[in-house]
Amino acid sequence: MWSGPRPTVVIGDPQVAHDLLHLKPIIFGSRPRFVVMGELFAKNGLLLTMPYGPKFTATKRMMNMSLVARDLNAHAVQEAESKKLARDLINSGYSFERHINRYVASVMMCLAYGRRIDNMDDPVLEKIYQRARYMAQLNTAGRYWAETFPLLTWIPDFLAPWKREIKRNGAASSQMLYDLAKEAEEPIGYDRAAPKSFAKNLWEKKKHEPALNLNEWEIANAAGSLFNAGSDTSSATLQTFILAMTVFPEVAAKAQEEIDRVVGHDRVPTWEDRQNLPYCRAILKETLRWRPVAVLGGNPHCSTEDYHYRGHYIPKGTAVMGNLWAIHHNEEYFVDSHRFWPERYTEPEKVQAFCKPYPNPEGHSSFGWGVRACPGKGLAEDSLFISIVRILWGFNITKARDPATKEEITPSTFSYTTGFNTKPTPFPCVFTPRSDKHREILLQDASAADEFLKGYRTG
Repeated sequence: MWSGPRPTVVIGDPQVAHDLLHLKPIIFGSRPRFVVMGELFAKNGLLLTMPYGPKFTATKRMMNMSLVARDLNAHAVQEAESKKLARDLINSGYSFERHINRYVASVMMCLAYGRRIDNMDDPVLEKIYQRARYMAQLNTAGRYWAETFPLLTWIPDFLAPWKREIKRNGAASSQMLYDLAKEAEEPIGYDRAAPKSFAKNLWEKKKHEPALNLNEWEIANAAGSLFNAGSDTSSATLQTFILAMTVFPEVAAKAQEEIDRVVGHDRVPTWEDRQNLPYCRAILKETLRWRPVAVLGGNPHCSTEDYHYRGHYIPKGTAVMGNLWAIHHNEEYFVDSHRFWPERYTEPEKVQAFCKPYPNPEGHSSFGWGVRACPGKGLAEDSLFISIVRILWGFNITKARDPATKEEITPSTFSYTTGFNTKPTPFPCVFTPRSDKHREILLQDASAADEFLKGYRTG
């Protein structure tokens, strides 16, 4: 596609995306110029919009070094919060979305800042979400002429009220993220040592590893990016999982058979069970493939030099997008692609006769490609897995019934929100504990989780 003199390549084939975005990271690992959100709002401090180069490489390395699960006490946090989520779902009625949102937000806040979320009315959480909503507006194509004509940024601020507003909001946003990150190092009015967190790790690296040359605003932006990248996406993925279990009950039944055989009925699944639950691991993979959150693969990549591929000329400066919806539903790789079918991953011989092998060994590309792949992939998969297996262990998920007609309500598997990231539109379903014994264990575990989570401040 062409936008004036600038070309955009949209990829719908997994192999092409792999060949360009993964195997040629130096050429296709940069970003187009984000004039408004990247430069004016964030002063080029966001990894999301940062062009490829020494600063990007150093920031990405810093993220990778600091996102080690044991250094964040991540498994303990995810385990405790998943137990609280199970208790919330017992009394959820037809509405579960707010409980999923709280679970994900609290896990991400604990990991990023060492503080947790008890309810979605938390004022700090609302400030972070306001920032995310504002950034989404800035990232809307065609909203600002400066994206097409960057020379407009040279207009003096007193003659450009739009520019003053963006800079003012950017400064306020940076200050908020700094305050949150600083509190992770030295909690005010808290009678315990600050728990492990991503922000606290970065402050310690700044103090003890001067060669990293970290500054305060880089720490603030990195911690904010971790929360923003993981909260909406993980919440949307869990909602998609619940949709799939509602519409495809045979999948849930098969997973419960595996869990009962491996775990039994006397305890909830733990991390030690993970390797013995291949079908549950496949459910997570299929959830990520079936309805990807970033339908267009996130922000576009950009070529840094001319390149020829299969007879096509891709000039320097071309925006390149991996259309993740088209890629994950490419019938050459995924037969009957809109069927939720975890056997694609547990019994690949069933599909290999019909499909090409997917180039990524993960079997999907939900976390991106090459140097732009999500650095928090492992943390996200852990959080999703432990919540999925515990929901399956403890609950039967069934269709709700229309109050008037008593007929079952079958949610649409295509009814999703629009925007940069998508999620299912609200739909009803019923969570029923599988037995009184399951219910009792879930409640006992949640009480124990409450004690552990007292180590993380709220409010």
